[in-house]
Amino acid sequence: MFFNLLLTAIMVVAASHIDSAKESFDKLTSYTVTLNSKSSDSSEEIKYYFKKPGLVRMEFIEPHKGAVLVYNPHTKRVKLRPFGFFKPFVMDLSPEDRLVKSSKGHTVDESDLGALLKAADELAKNGKTEEKGEEAIGQRHAALVRIEGGPGKAVGGVHAYNIWFDKKTGLPIKAESFDSNGKLIEKVVMDDLEVNPTLPDELFDIG
Repeated sequence: MFFNLLLTAIMVVAASHIDSAKESFDKLTSYTVTLNSKSSDSSEEIKYYFKKPGLVRMEFIEPHKGAVLVYNPHTKRVKLRPFGFFKPFVMDLSPEDRLVKSSKGHTVDESDLGALLKAADELAKNGKTEEKGEEAIGQRHAALVRIEGGPGKAVGGVHAYNIWFDKKTGLPIKAESFDSNGKLIEKVVMDDLEVNPTLPDELFDIG
């Protein structure tokens, strides 16, 4: 009886991290972060800017150093400047274009923290959630939560997540995704997270 009550309490606390993160995301107006993504076949480092209602700017550090991408939710179009040394050359693309999809098939219009939390919440509602303790991620303290879908359940090819929620902001600062066989799909560390910086609209216009 005690074990069952303890397990239930752990699951409730873990689920509350997702709810708190969703609430924190709903309240913010903008954020910036440096994304460091690694998988079995790729590695990426990107300076990422987000401003509601969904403006995105990505400045590529590795690979494609100097490339810049912006997404406008009003036009639902992506502008890509692939060569930092030749600023006049800008491509106008759909978010589904293979040139602007990530190596794992992610699209820029579903690249923000809100999209991650939505996927995690969907898995949690059809599976189980458990808090695994606390860890230091760089200079931040974070609660590690495991979210695993039920049998045969996956969201965007992801069956389970490990997500580290920053104790200060409540937002994710590290995430690992796994397939139904338990194989790691991708690990993303979100360095230098800054919430609600002033981001002018001009930042999201590259021509």
